[in-house]
Amino acid sequence: MSYIPTYKKKYAEEILPALMKEFGYTTPMQAPRLQKIVLNQGVGRYATADKKIVDVAIAELTAITGQKAVASLSKKDVSNFKLRKGMPVGVRVTLRGNRMYEFLERLIAVSLPRIRDFKGISGKLDGRGNYTLGIAEQIIFPEIDIDKIVKMMGVEITFVTSATTDEEAYAMLREFGLPFKKR
Repeated sequence: MSYIPTYKKKYAEEILPALMKEFGYTTPMQAPRLQKIVLNQGVGRYATADKKIVDVAIAELTAITGQKAVASLSKKDVSNFKLRKGMPVGVRVTLRGNRMYEFLERLIAVSLPRIRDFKGISGKLDGRGNYTLGIAEQIIFPEIDIDKIVKMMGVEITFVTSATTDEEAYAMLREFGLPFKKR
């Protein structure tokens, strides 16, 4: 038997039936699904001064996700920021399938509880059923060695769902165990 991540199994066995009951779906295909998780780290103002920052950011996101991160390049010249077209300004990685569920489990069970004075995450979605979580410091992830930190940089984590409304996406993410603040 092949390996199935815990949260993938949890979605099929617990979350899907709960969503079908809550929203009155007639078929499981109507229920929202988590399509991908995108991690994005902007390094723009540091990258123009020090080229190694991008390599460090790529290494950190690769360690956090277990999948190779890629540099995001600038699309145009901005003279005020000493930025040229094609220069790296950020790092991103897109997770799908089993890696996505494994990352979600590590985020909920290990990383978010490590935030100091944590009172829950904001429940504001984008209007199309997607949710972006901003994390101020990358050190909440246990894969990051604090002694080797060059710069404290934030990470944006976007949960892209197949939900058509924010209520459906919120209910699904809540069932996964994302610690939202009380609405």
